[in-house]
Amino acid sequence: MRGFLLRRLFLALATLWLASSLVFAALLLLPGDPVQAILGLEASPAAREALERALGLDKPPWERYVDWLTRILRFDLGESIRYGKPVGELLGERLPLTLGLVLLGLGGALLLALPLALLALRFPLWDLALSGLMAFLQSVPTFFLGVVLLYALAVHLPLLPASGFPGFGEPWEALRHLLLPALTLALSRAAILFRMARGSLLEVMGQDYIRTARAKGVPEAWVLVKHALKPASFPLITLLGLEGGFLLTGAVVVEVVFALPGMGSLALTALEARDYPLLQGLVLVMAALIVLFNLLVDLLYGLLDPRVAYA
Repeated sequence: MRGFLLRRLFLALATLWLASSLVFAALLLLPGDPVQAILGLEASPAAREALERALGLDKPPWERYVDWLTRILRFDLGESIRYGKPVGELLGERLPLTLGLVLLGLGGALLLALPLALLALRFPLWDLALSGLMAFLQSVPTFFLGVVLLYALAVHLPLLPASGFPGFGEPWEALRHLLLPALTLALSRAAILFRMARGSLLEVMGQDYIRTARAKGVPEAWVLVKHALKPASFPLITLLGLEGGFLLTGAVVVEVVFALPGMGSLALTALEARDYPLLQGLVLVMAALIVLFNLLVDLLYGLLDPRVAYA
């Protein structure tokens, strides 16, 4: 198990380095001039040169890359051009909200998809209706679903707050403000989890040991939960790791719809201001979270099936 863990950790670090290098290269091709965004069109050449030296933009790309990579190894993400604050401090302020939203959305999607998949398999009459509903939810854009839920549950039926976030100092109020955005994310991703869970359960239910359990008179509900659920969960666990990354990108849209001060609004501000250090830090942290999701999935595989650790 130790060798399996070391291999997965090495692959995670290599993936993170490759992602960060691609981000740096992509930002070099991004149109726009951060110096012009800060100083405006009427800035003098002397002022532009001074700011370029202060930001390190006067150096060749390879030297800037080496400097940036060296700072990352020291856990220094640089200073934001737009805010004039360390990037790590800005991300530390916004990351808890986005991460909490993603975890609530992922948990909600799983809590919706798995029971509905079991229900569809147990009662075939429900199968067509639930499959149609999930196909509809999968086709609806996330921002449109958020607007509909906002109108229905915050305006028409004022059950939940429409926007804003009071901070984690008030846990109950913080949860109330996150429920509606998390429900938007959960509904948008539950459809894919439902289809995967349903397909995996259908495949497992055709195995010989399932027929043996039925022949022994084991109740159908117990066959589903006790004998079929664990083997069918492996593809679902893989999909959960991928869905964590999709929810991170979806959270950007949802935070804008519900006016949440998370990483989504920070990313839009950084993009508009051509704030390269902040953009690099944002994408690097998101890439690290996606790599972490997939690393946790690999470790969970190893725990559920020890044969994976020796593969």
